[in-house]
Amino acid sequence: MGNQSTKNETKKQKPDFKGFLRTLWIIYFAGVLVVFLFFFMISKGWLGFMPTFEELENPKSNLASEVYSADDVLLGKYYYENRSNIDYDDIPENLINALLATEDIRFHKHPGIDLKGTIAGVISTLRGEQRGASTITQQLAKNLFPRGQNLSTFDIIMRKFKEWVVAVRLEYNYSKEEIIAMYLNTVPFGGNSYGLKSAAKTYYDKKPIELNTEEAAMLVGMLKAPTRYSPVRNPKLAKNRREVVLHQMEKYDYIEDQTYDSLRQSSLNMSQYEIADHNYGLATYFREQLRLNLHDWCKQHKKANGEPYDLYKDGLKIYTTLDSEIQRKAEKAVRKHLGEELQPLFFKLQKNRKKAPFTGVSQQTIDQIMTRAMKRSDRYYWLDHRGVSQDSITKIFNTPTEMTVFSYDGEKDTVMTPMDSIRYYKHFLQAGLMSVNPKTGHVKAYVGGINYKHFKFDHVVSSRRQVGSTFKPFVYALALEELGYHPCKKVPNVPVTFELPDGNTWTPQNAGDEREGEMVTLKYALANSINYISAYLMKRMSPQGVINLARKMGITSPIDPVPAIALGTPDLSVYELVGALSTFANQGVHIEPMFITRIEDKNGNVIESFIPDQNEAMSREAAYRMIELLKGVVDHGTGRRLRFRYNFENPIAGKTGTTDNNSDGWFIGLTPDLVTGVWVGGEDRSVHFRRTYYGQGANTGLPIWAILMKSLYESPTVSISKEDFEKPRTVNTTFDCNKYHEQKQQDNQMFGPGGF
Repeated sequence: MGNQSTKNETKKQKPDFKGFLRTLWIIYFAGVLVVFLFFFMISKGWLGFMPTFEELENPKSNLASEVYSADDVLLGKYYYENRSNIDYDDIPENLINALLATEDIRFHKHPGIDLKGTIAGVISTLRGEQRGASTITQQLAKNLFPRGQNLSTFDIIMRKFKEWVVAVRLEYNYSKEEIIAMYLNTVPFGGNSYGLKSAAKTYYDKKPIELNTEEAAMLVGMLKAPTRYSPVRNPKLAKNRREVVLHQMEKYDYIEDQTYDSLRQSSLNMSQYEIADHNYGLATYFREQLRLNLHDWCKQHKKANGEPYDLYKDGLKIYTTLDSEIQRKAEKAVRKHLGEELQPLFFKLQKNRKKAPFTGVSQQTIDQIMTRAMKRSDRYYWLDHRGVSQDSITKIFNTPTEMTVFSYDGEKDTVMTPMDSIRYYKHFLQAGLMSVNPKTGHVKAYVGGINYKHFKFDHVVSSRRQVGSTFKPFVYALALEELGYHPCKKVPNVPVTFELPDGNTWTPQNAGDEREGEMVTLKYALANSINYISAYLMKRMSPQGVINLARKMGITSPIDPVPAIALGTPDLSVYELVGALSTFANQGVHIEPMFITRIEDKNGNVIESFIPDQNEAMSREAAYRMIELLKGVVDHGTGRRLRFRYNFENPIAGKTGTTDNNSDGWFIGLTPDLVTGVWVGGEDRSVHFRRTYYGQGANTGLPIWAILMKSLYESPTVSISKEDFEKPRTVNTTFDCNKYHEQKQQDNQMFGPGGF
């Protein structure tokens, strides 16, 4: 009986394993349900913000707008963040290998969350070790939707869970290749570079696909901490980090042992490093002028959502007419002539002059010029903006301070007063250059000054300077068009007097007395820029008639209808003058110079294509006769040094121009494929050479044209024809004036002075 009781008690105390298992299953499923509900609520956004599918498709990251040359060279960008997107096919295999080996070796095996890596990361954290547990997809989720600043521990944990959900969504909606491309488009690399495309350009001046293995490893290594591992700021740390990446690549058999041993010893080579900055790079003045034009364009064009385009974050692609090689050679030509020849000469001639660099003005005028320059400076603007008194500002501008100033030998650190620095900068001669294809109106080169960082003012579009004798072709063109004159027509080289509306008279004078009183041809007169002949032609036409023709040829600046315009009194821009005289090279059809061919959105859809405005300004015959007149300038006239000094042998038409006191020197050179205009002068008209020998356009502007064209003709990649201008079929006369007059004399003998 007792034994039976003990057995019953033992039986009652036996654990209920089935109930225990049932409870465990309930807890398990409840936990799974809770986790499911938790992540379901996160995915629905019930526990805080979650991106929608549309937002995953179109993340709101700022994309830089890119400016491309006609030969597909990236000229520059406009941006809040220097970020540009690329496709997977544009990423080199060695960089993908470096990324996977360093950041996520199981990338192709997990669905966005690597549980094994996460567990290993938690264990490492508990041990006090630092080990990343995030997959590339999770890092992409974090980059697309940043966590924000000053979050609590709870918020950080919640954000982590949300990143898991976003990572899974990304894996579901995108291929592995697309995720890698998206990730490399979002990551910062320091140096004001966001995304791989910008980083490759900034650090190595390459396209991503051109990166070699050690360069790819360098960039991947920077992902951990762009500032700490910057090869510019911390080269030693950067090289050590690169070695870690290369070691990982060797570990996972992406590179061989001997390759690793070789690459780990290689230098970082930051010789091509250049932060994307509006002050540097190719075509800086052009890019700024383009930016101003694009601001207006963006206001007038709207996206699908009705908002106007934003130049700095909508990732526009702007394709321009500029040719990168012609532009590079044009900038080099300006720098070579001014930096090596003209500027050193000007410094030498101004040395020890009390009023240097000003000439022909009073001290009071100089003080006014300096005061205006002071008030236009950034330093004055910020002092005045902060409410600093004028007396204090004046004191600051006359107190020596450390500064960096421009020189052709590179920037120099020095100590001088701000006012002295203003006067120092006034010594520098400036230049404006524009080249255009006369048949298309496409601007091929645009140099607005000598250094955009230190001299912001643009001398192609924004500046209007007196054009001198480069305006005379408009007078001659009207004579050929309306009066039917032939380039070999002879006219008297004698003074011409104009009666002015106020009752006075005006008689322009020649610069010299060569062949004065003789009969000279129009070709000789224009070649030698004889004022008497320009006045003679103006007397037989009218100032307004010349202005009307100039308007047809694209001149828009104000011009007073007075006889003096025959000698070149109007103030015009390089842009206007080059565009206008290109009409002669395009058989009388004026084409407005253009900068942009098309604009695309970030997805490559063309928003707008551009065609230039054009009109027939004169007959083909008159245009060709003007070309023959302008050839005489180069063959026998003021531009003849192109022949005897620079040894050009191909057909060239051109015109020099020099204004009073040598304040402005011009040269416009025309060939069938390229018309280039150059202006050289001081920032102020009182800054100039004192002798015409130095300050004439043939000595200031013409050499720049010659240096540029020499380099273009010698270039194996730029196609500039050396052929002659196309002659209209209707032109059947000779332009050799000796033969012309011999033939005319024979005709007179045979048919009489009246001809047939």
